[in-house]
Amino acid sequence: MTLFFLYIDPGTGSMLFSILIGAAATLFFLGKAALLKLKVFFSGKKDGGAQLDSSYKPYVIYNEGNQYWNTFKPVCDSFEERKIPLTYYTSSKTDPVFEQNYEFVKAEFIGEGNAAFAKLNMLSAGFVLMTTPGLQVYQLKRSKRVKHYSHVVHMPNDATTYRLFGLDFFDSVLLTGDHQKADLRFLENQRGIPQKDLVTVGCPYLDVYKENIASIPAEENHPFTVLVSPSWGEVGILKKYGEKLLDPLSKTGWRIIVRPHPQSKKSEADMLDRLTARYKDNPNIVWDYERQNIFSLKKADIMISDFSGIIFDYTFLCDKPVMYVKADMDLRPYDAYDLGDKELWQYAVLKKFGTELKEEQFQNIKEVIQSMSDSKELEAARHAAKAEAWMHEGEAGKRIADYMIETVAKQNENTNTEEKSA
Repeated sequence: MTLFFLYIDPGTGSMLFSILIGAAATLFFLGKAALLKLKVFFSGKKDGGAQLDSSYKPYVIYNEGNQYWNTFKPVCDSFEERKIPLTYYTSSKTDPVFEQNYEFVKAEFIGEGNAAFAKLNMLSAGFVLMTTPGLQVYQLKRSKRVKHYSHVVHMPNDATTYRLFGLDFFDSVLLTGDHQKADLRFLENQRGIPQKDLVTVGCPYLDVYKENIASIPAEENHPFTVLVSPSWGEVGILKKYGEKLLDPLSKTGWRIIVRPHPQSKKSEADMLDRLTARYKDNPNIVWDYERQNIFSLKKADIMISDFSGIIFDYTFLCDKPVMYVKADMDLRPYDAYDLGDKELWQYAVLKKFGTELKEEQFQNIKEVIQSMSDSKELEAARHAAKAEAWMHEGEAGKRIADYMIETVAKQNENTNTEEKSA
């Protein structure tokens, strides 16, 4: 008898396993949804409202990863203070929510990827809040039994720097500042889609960072520190320039903190391995892969970046000078591409409060930085940008909770009116 053996490489095996798990989860939740519809049918009730079934939850947050916890924490705290039940679904087993000892915020791990989307796609809720874009575009679909989907913007720069159609199918978008409204309205008109509620609530994660960074003690014997914090991709300064920038910086005698973008560890591991090996014996180069950026921000006397959103974290929280290397970001995959020739807010304002660093200045970078003057004009431009992009400072959690509660209250009023008129 001849035996045949088939070999599946570990990568393919892992992918097949993920597909099977996702399919099983989808079938499970589809089965639950079908059973629910049968119960509603045989009970003689009309399938007209999300509150007909026992799985209905008035307020739901979905967190796709630990990096967004600081966006949701102020909202959770506000619900907890009001003693209002809130359902918190997460795709991270190590989500900090599990350490909070909340009484009214009920947290549940619902799996990752397809497993999480399968549950969310069958959800019954009044209001669902998330940072995840692409609703109704990719795997994450609108559930027919959810009345309101809301996206909370987790960056104070342009709200059009999501992938194409990232915000189109939400019922509302919660903004950090009024400056984000005009471009979203432009895209709605251009694409012929219904207008969303655009509500300026502030920036919850910056509210958290402000408190946390204030609690970090100042360094004793503080060395002059340059923070290199790029975006990722071909035009990110670490990928594009690498040694050309880090070599002269490493020779300054200053402390140089390099904080790669989190996506670089996934998409540019070879580049990071090369640079890490190159400077492993250089005591001036420090690599920062901490989940929170506030420790490096606190230490830095100046930042060098490109188009990364961390520029605004540093500027708004630390009020210190920024140098940027101009990068021609390819906007074609993003909503911003459909704005035409209009300059993004983040580029226009960076020219006002930042100082451009050109490649030909790299070799003399110590002299360039030493000769920089943090003028009153730059300081005023930083303050103006902060006032525009981080509105309602310290109030974001309360304002988001207010909007969620008011929205569900209106839903209930409309339901009661419909029932009385029926």
